[in-house]
Amino acid sequence: MASAYGGPEVLSVIDVTVPEPGPGQVRIAVRAVGVNPFDYKVYGGVFGADPAKLPLRLGTEAAGVVTAVGADATGPAGPVQVGDEVIVYRASGTYAAELVVPATSVVPKPAGLSWEQASGLMAAGATAVHVLEAVGLGKGETVLLHGAAGGVGLVAVQLAVARGATVVATASPAKHELLRELGAVPVAYGPGLADRVRAAAPEGIHAAADLVGTDEAVDVSLELVTDRSRIATIAAFERGAQAGIKLLGSGPGGDPGTGIRQAARLQLTEAAAAGRLRILIASSHPLREAAAAHRESMAGHTTGKIVLVP
Repeated sequence: MASAYGGPEVLSVIDVTVPEPGPGQVRIAVRAVGVNPFDYKVYGGVFGADPAKLPLRLGTEAAGVVTAVGADATGPAGPVQVGDEVIVYRASGTYAAELVVPATSVVPKPAGLSWEQASGLMAAGATAVHVLEAVGLGKGETVLLHGAAGGVGLVAVQLAVARGATVVATASPAKHELLRELGAVPVAYGPGLADRVRAAAPEGIHAAADLVGTDEAVDVSLELVTDRSRIATIAAFERGAQAGIKLLGSGPGGDPGTGIRQAARLQLTEAAAAGRLRILIASSHPLREAAAAHRESMAGHTTGKIVLVP
């Protein structure tokens, strides 16, 4: 948890007693935890720095085994039982070895996913679903995804391709082959991006999503997509608000998309179980080294998800 507001140096691990689950709750032995930019933005003061909220427990997603259940413990897929392998999302304080969470936050883990993959599926996946819904992407259309090799981007590429859309995906050249494997048309970001996108999609771009938060991503989206209601950002909230595009997520003025993201959970597990969705893991760190995981995420050069293992 974070004992103060600041950088990763404020993180520490403490021992607490985990209670028995009450009615409608389950206890989870955590096997892996997903790391998301939201986690370090919380203690970085992006959403405020109220001392009364300290210390801050971090994390919103995890995967593990149910070890105890309270009365009427029923999740989105039905009753939850001891021994079930599950994914937890969305819950508070998932950076832990054990958790007690509402059963409504638990869905079955697809057998074909590793613990690491399962722990990194939901936050990125639900965000990707929200993004594609927000820009109204349909079959036969072309979407521009900025930051396509990150955790959200890789899922968004696969979901957009599954919708029958053409995906133009920005990323560094080293990541282009992976994006091609997933069905996208990769382009390198940097000066001249708009012209490279035009060359990749000569019939035009119908919608765009900024998943990285740069001025370039917003500017190029505005240049290439005439309908601003079909442009969204999950990171550039100040620029996005000025430009009049859709702000998605927990940032200032953002649409949290709670209903869409909750409904996406079973869609995502079904797609993963059927082999239609690959979850790529960039790296895995021990839970006690969460600060190192956050520094890696902050650097912004990872391909896929960073996870923690208790």
